[in-house]
Amino acid sequence: MTESISTIHPTLEALYTPVQAELEDSRRAFDRELRSDVAWVNELCDGLTGYRGKMIRPALVLLSGRACGSVQPDHVTLAAVVEMVHLATLVHDDVLDEAEIRRAHPTARSAHGNEVAVLLGDYLISHAFHLCSSLDSVTACRLIGASTNTVCEGELLQVHRRGHVNLTEAEYLEVIHRKTASLIAVCCELGARYAGADEATVSALTRFGLELGMAFQMIDDLLDVVGSSEHLGKPAGNDAQLGKPTVATIHCLSVAEPAIREQLGAVLSGRRPCTNGELRRWTTQTGSTAYTEAKAGECIRAARSHLDRLPESSARSSLMAMGDFVLQRRH
Repeated sequence: MTESISTIHPTLEALYTPVQAELEDSRRAFDRELRSDVAWVNELCDGLTGYRGKMIRPALVLLSGRACGSVQPDHVTLAAVVEMVHLATLVHDDVLDEAEIRRAHPTARSAHGNEVAVLLGDYLISHAFHLCSSLDSVTACRLIGASTNTVCEGELLQVHRRGHVNLTEAEYLEVIHRKTASLIAVCCELGARYAGADEATVSALTRFGLELGMAFQMIDDLLDVVGSSEHLGKPAGNDAQLGKPTVATIHCLSVAEPAIREQLGAVLSGRRPCTNGELRRWTTQTGSTAYTEAKAGECIRAARSHLDRLPESSARSSLMAMGDFVLQRRH
């Protein structure tokens, strides 16, 4: 990945240090909320361990709160809520993509079938709003509800545009703005707002989250092209096989020689299979890998500029370094 912004290689464990205790509290709140008197439901929820990976969204709620003043009990609740929403989208995504493996674990739909997976995702969404409604203010419910509406719109757009070989970069960016960046943005907004930050600071943190989310998804999609299944914990090259254009493949189609354009177009339109090695070779030869890294780097620079109004603190430093993690991640 690009090293143009920083040579630091942060780990999430280090980034989460300022809010580690509160992050553990949010994990416990998550588990308490989902606990059922139906043993089978508890078994299903226990199986979500494989979905709970980086905890970036709850950490951003807490880090944004700390950077804007202090972490309150409501932040811990909200951290659990956004993780439930995020996991619900993953469970449903696996149904849409017919995915068998996620983070080296069988997906819910692989282990239990589509019907159970859809209902499990619904269960997570239902509990997210049940937990969120325990707060005194309805502000969080409205903000998270608006964000989940936007996420669904992004997913619908992506499904609608599958196999569209002529998809433009602007159309792709619209999809990831909605389906990924909007939820990350609201995490940072909630952190700032529930810390009592002024509106200008809340707006700055929201914009930080939006730019960070755009970069995160661009790199995530790039890893599907250039990464290995071993590191990703799921089959590499899946997006192209499912007809999902990304920055790398859109750029490749625009600059590649006719033979590569024809082959890549055939893959995206479902007319031929493809190996991850082919995708990696095509996007590397055409500079499309570097182009994607540069686009993500632009988003990270923009994200960091929105943190200028925050005072120096360990939490602010973690937010700044989150960009390095996004750009340098391998899975």
